[in-house]
Order: sequence, then structure tokens, then C-alpha cells
Amino acid sequence: MSTFKNVESIHKSTNMSVLSERIRNLTASATLEMARISRELRAQGVNVIDLSIGEPDFNTPECVKEAAKKAIDDNHTHYTPVSGLAELRKAIAAKLKNENGLDYDPVQIVVSNGAKQSIANTMLCLVNPGEEVIIPAPYWVSYTEIAKLAGAVVKELFASIDNDFKVTPDELEEAITPKTKIFIFSSPCNPTGSFYTRKELEGLAGVFEKHPNVYIISDEIYEYINFTGKHESMAQFEAIRDRVITINGVSKGYAMTGWRIGYLAATKEIAKACDTLQGQITSGACSISQYASLTAFNGISCTSREVRTMVDEFRKRRDAIIDRLSTIPGIRTNVPAGAFYIFPNIASYFGTRNGKYHISDDRDLSMYLLGEAHVSVVPGSAFGNGNCIRISYATSMENLTEAMDRISEALSALKQ
Repeated sequence: MSTFKNVESIHKSTNMSVLSERIRNLTASATLEMARISRELRAQGVNVIDLSIGEPDFNTPECVKEAAKKAIDDNHTHYTPVSGLAELRKAIAAKLKNENGLDYDPVQIVVSNGAKQSIANTMLCLVNPGEEVIIPAPYWVSYTEIAKLAGAVVKELFASIDNDFKVTPDELEEAITPKTKIFIFSSPCNPTGSFYTRKELEGLAGVFEKHPNVYIISDEIYEYINFTGKHESMAQFEAIRDRVITINGVSKGYAMTGWRIGYLAATKEIAKACDTLQGQITSGACSISQYASLTAFNGISCTSREVRTMVDEFRKRRDAIIDRLSTIPGIRTNVPAGAFYIFPNIASYFGTRNGKYHISDDRDLSMYLLGEAHVSVVPGSAFGNGNCIRISYATSMENLTEAMDRISEALSALKQ
């Protein structure tokens, strides 16, 4: 609790007059902030178990790393086209066709410095100031901030744990107004791990059919980390296909977070606009990373086993944490169908205390767990639901077992 308040007081006491209103209205990423605090405590000798981090704890497949080394040896160290290497865009188009049943020409693909940039490119190219962006909550922390940067009016659409944190067609219909320009969501979802089925997506698509001025950003970065089988893409529905911008990348599925390669697939008009924008901000992504990603997309035989191993391990960890959380009084959770997060409802602990700690909200509880149990989680309010916390299980089973022991003990010590 004290750390968050200290951060906030620093912002308030700093002379911000020289900074733009744009940056003063921007909120720092809570996930990155908790990771930073955890690193600082570890540097002081505190044994912190970090369950705040949002990246696989697995290494990039060997064949992908070898491809990067070869690219350097072959002197592929120069500028690339803004939208990405032609052969990489061709490989992505083939992936979308073969795995998702989506027909895109390579010119409809824009490769960027991570999926986050792909989302920002899309938002900045489509949204005019004052237009609405509907974001189902819980949501990934950057959605709201990117929309704000574009001058959009953010409209959060609350999804309850009772419906697996997913919105219904009726809820979507009620949220849309004449000012709505974009609906953005992720499936599998960060932070809830929820996964929309084909039938559920079809229901939402039926609503979008009735509103031809609404565009859909479908963030599918966790596509490969799902425990249900076949992934479902929003762009599969022909009636709305030209209004869907599919976002994906290599970060999560291939354990390539640091390589910074994401992409979008959209109409030629939108793709060209994003190319123009990216050309004035960053130009093309790292050439070495692109050649490594090309092998990730083309090297099915050398990556599939490692991807399956990673997903199988994530499933085991999910099951273990769900089992353990079920034994802690006052905690409610869904059973995530993908990603590597659990988003338990911890509101029953609001109003409790333990010594100097008084728990009034999710931030207090998160800082209590960090200070007392030395376990780092992320407050759910950062994702649009202050009744929850986000737990990442992208760490070893040993760490998870110890972390759950600590969390259970710390929560049991809280009294009304």
C-alpha cells in the first residue's frame, strides 16, 4: 500500500507543467510497476516470488535462435521494409490461412515491434478524438491507455466472473452508440485466461453486423496457449471480416517476448495506413528478429514439440493453482481456458487487517502480499476490476507451491 502511495505522491509533487496533457493523462503500467518493485526488493535481499510477470518462463526454441545467428552471419543487418520482410509476411499469411481459415494477402500484413505497437498503430489510424472505444473489463492494461492516446472516449463494459469474464451479445448491443468506433478484446484473455468459443464469437458478430461503423480489434496473442483445442478467430465471420483487425505475434506462443515481433492483418486500406504511421515512428522491426520469426512460422517440425511442452506445463500449473485456491476461504475464481493467468475475486478480504496493514481494496491486498508474504501479484483495478488480483503462473511449479503457501498463510492472518 505504502509503495503505491509513494509513487502517486511523487507524481503529484513533481512540476508537470512542461509536459503535455497527453502524457500527464497517461497511467503507468501496473504490471511493469509491480515487476519493478519486485526487482528492487530482491536487490535488497528479499526473497520475492514474482507472480506479476506476463511472459513465458521458457526459452526460445533452439532452431529459432540458430536462425537469428545465421541472419547475423549472413549480414541481414540492414533496414527492412516498414511492413516487414516480404517472406515473413507471406509466411504469416500462410499461417492465418492454414491455422485460422483466414484469407489475407501479404500486403494486408504489417509486422511491428510487438503486438502492442500493432494495436497502437490500428487505434491511431482508426480513431478520431471523441469517438468511443468499447473495452470489455477485465482487459489488458494497455488497451485503455492506447485508446486515450488516440483521443478516444473509453467505455468499459463489465464482464462478471459468473459468465467467465465474457460479455454477451445483449450487453454488447446495449453498449454500442452512434459514437462507437472500435471494440477491442483478447481471446484467450489477459488477465482472466477466458476463451471465447465459436458460438460466443458468432453471437457478438451478429451484433456487429447491425452496426457497420464499428471496427473490431481482435487480440489473439495467446492463441497457442489455450487448453480447449482449436483457437477461434473473430475474422472468420465473412459479414464483418473487413472490419476485423487481427492482432498476433510470436511473444507468447514461441516464448519470444524480447524479440519484439507482432503483426496485424486487416484490409489493404487499414494496413497501408498503419504502414504509413509506422514509417514515421519506428520504421521496420529488427531484421534479426524478423528472420528468427520467419523460422518460427516455417519451422513447424522444430518448434511444435517445444510449444506443446510449454502449453502442457502451463495446464498443469493452472490446475495446481486452481486446486490450491479452492482451499482458501473467501476466494472465487473461474477456470481459465488459456493464457497463463488466474484472476481470482478477493473482495471478501476488504475491510480486514493485520497489524499495520488495513485492506480496503485490491491495491492494499497486493501490497500486503508483497510486504508480508513476499509474493508479487497485480491489482485487478489495473485491468478494470478492483475486486480481483492477477496471478501469473509463468514460473516454476516449485515457486508456485511456495507462493501459494505464503499467500494462504498471509490471508489467514487477516481479521475483521
